[in-house]
Amino acid sequence: MNRFLFLIFIMFLSKTTNAQVKSKAFDSLLNVMVTKSVPMVGCEDIKKMKNVVLLDTREKREYEVSHLKDARWVGFDKFDMKNVSSIPKDANIVVYCSIGVRSGKIGEKLIQAGYKNVHNFYGSIFEWVNQGNPVYDMAGKPTNKIHGYNWKWGVWCNKGEKVYE
Repeated sequence: MNRFLFLIFIMFLSKTTNAQVKSKAFDSLLNVMVTKSVPMVGCEDIKKMKNVVLLDTREKREYEVSHLKDARWVGFDKFDMKNVSSIPKDANIVVYCSIGVRSGKIGEKLIQAGYKNVHNFYGSIFEWVNQGNPVYDMAGKPTNKIHGYNWKWGVWCNKGEKVYE
């Protein structure tokens, strides 16, 4: 099955089953789209990490709607290594986006630049919200809003109030 047909199948499956992020359909999607060169971590792993640096690799408008507590915005399209130069090369870093595709690509760049402990968040902010964890607005207050990226990818986020601005 070619990649395009596979993605259409996954989108159809997610709409008909209201699949949670940690579903077989989502796993299949990740296997096609997410880079394997950056180790993956899940919600529980992140909660146990000490001194973790969370890097939000979504676009600024997505970050402004909501983000993980204390996450630092670095973006994707305008990502610049200068914006992470203050982070020690041995820091424990977790990159995230909506589902893990963009963050995986930024994770690769960080590893190529010499960062040693880089992890990609499996399911990213959608999984975080789906498991009932809080996200925060720009004022640092908990919010129910989550940027759905677009209507195709937003189907993977099953909790919260989706925003598409």
